[in-house]
Amino acid sequence: MSGIGWWGVPVAVLAGAIRVSTPFLFVSLGELVTEKSGRVNLGLEGTLVMGAMSGFAIAWLTGSPWLGVLAAALVGALLGVLHAAICSLPRVNPIAVGIAMMLFGTGLAFYLGKPFIEPKAPELPALDLGFWSTSPAIRSALRVNALFFIGVALAPALVSMLRNSGTGLVLRMVGDSEDAARAMGYSPRLVRLAATAFGGAMAGIGGSFLSLYYPGSWNEGLSSGQGITAVALVIFARWNPMGCLWASLLFGGAGALGPALQAIGVTGFYHLFNALPYMVTLLIMIVSCSPDRTLAGAPGELSITR
Repeated sequence: MSGIGWWGVPVAVLAGAIRVSTPFLFVSLGELVTEKSGRVNLGLEGTLVMGAMSGFAIAWLTGSPWLGVLAAALVGALLGVLHAAICSLPRVNPIAVGIAMMLFGTGLAFYLGKPFIEPKAPELPALDLGFWSTSPAIRSALRVNALFFIGVALAPALVSMLRNSGTGLVLRMVGDSEDAARAMGYSPRLVRLAATAFGGAMAGIGGSFLSLYYPGSWNEGLSSGQGITAVALVIFARWNPMGCLWASLLFGGAGALGPALQAIGVTGFYHLFNALPYMVTLLIMIVSCSPDRTLAGAPGELSITR
């Protein structure tokens, strides 16, 4: 970006927002569906890391990055099913289960992923939206991964599903009132199992983006809290899929500002800029928190509403 000067900073921030936001988008959309069923999954960080490792491993072994994404989704779904099965047991604390699953997923990924730290797996494809420019910096900045477009399309699709479909109605009914769902003949346990499995699959896909595109390798420091941060993004988005999209882009843009400024020679307060995404998240949560606004849109069966 140093070759295009200050005017290139917005381009770099936009490109960085798209890259950084993609895993947050998938994880937050998956967690939104899970929470709509009345359950919080705090183990998504472990699912994200496990998805990154398994996706990278399968892509390297098969030569297909899309098979890696599929494997990451399946592994994430299995971890979601395990989380849901444990939470369905009597006298089990879902928060404690989430923390345990986070540690389990992270530790298992580190153990199984040691042979894959050095290899290079095939990268997920990207669309060259900067084809119109002769600047290598702009062309590089405007290469957008296909998973981002899938996530963007998924957000309004989930809005429609939650509002207009029978599946969405059942999901919201279970999340708002277990008794009403049982009276209608639905099993809250099965609905939450399916919703948690979907959330786990989405977190696995988000992890595969990290290892197969950006930064595009597998190592034990790959994730920096994207899984647990996505839970906060769902609350900030008021359990609205489109809100998750905008919140993810905002967080991604905040994370991209520091590297964009550093690329043009602004190196002062670099560590402060690196902390900007988390500062923005904290500030947003503080400003938006109030007894009547914080839980607006929250499913009635969520533990945070009780």
